Amino acid sequence: MASGTKTIQSEGQSLNGKGDVLLSVRDLTVAFEEKVILEKLDLDIKRGEILGFVGASGSGKSVLLRTILGLIRKRSGTIKLFGVDLESASEEERLRIDMRLGVLFQHGALFSALTVLENVQVPMREYLDLPRKLMNELAMLKIELVGLPPDAAGKYPSELSGGMIKRAALARALALDPDIVFLDEPTSGLDPIGAAEFDELVAKMRDTMGLTVYMVTHDLDSLFSVCDRVAVLGKKKVLVEGTIADMLKSEEPWVRSYFRGKRARQLDLAARA
Repeated sequence: MASGTKTIQSEGQSLNGKGDVLLSVRDLTVAFEEKVILEKLDLDIKRGEILGFVGASGSGKSVLLRTILGLIRKRSGTIKLFGVDLESASEEERLRIDMRLGVLFQHGALFSALTVLENVQVPMREYLDLPRKLMNELAMLKIELVGLPPDAAGKYPSELSGGMIKRAALARALALDPDIVFLDEPTSGLDPIGAAEFDELVAKMRDTMGLTVYMVTHDLDSLFSVCDRVAVLGKKKVLVEGTIADMLKSEEPWVRSYFRGKRARQLDLAARA
């Protein structure tokens, strides 16, 4: 196990400061039979940032996320995490990389037959060999970290509100203290107050834990309030990427409609400067 850690650190030894690239995607093409979903796509995610990833419905946002996570096979291109090319990584290297990633799927994807505590412990059971008492203590720490009351630990997903499900899923995503957390539509289905609270929680986790966050979202409020950069998917690749200010200046038709259309949020850029 130690040798795997050493390999990743040596190949990614320049990735020590905020702003370094933790995830690099180059010339990525993904297709299902003859239907090409992503074509020669490039994308970087930098250490310590919250990247908002947006695009029209059906544009391939979830496909890209699942391809990065290894759930969908790519046709060509390279994906590097922490400086390691996933295609050429050894089994041990890939295991170490997987332990540095956390994922929150769109609807939480909690196991209905497990309590919140048991759901949070799933990654620990899969990757670590810990005494039950220690696992219970660590899981409770994560549950409290995301703002759930202690008594939520013994509840089943069916007993939770939508906001509590999101927080429980986030606690599970944080179970192994990851470096990068992937969030797929984290505020979907939440009321405006719940969504705002969840955004604040994500920003707090980034600031206190040094997380890097990849957030797939349609929520303009999330993009404006917590995202450092935004990447827009369209025409099978990343069309535009940059700050919110860059998005508001873009003349790309979809970007203009999304960020400056009738339902777009107005923002005082001077106040954000």
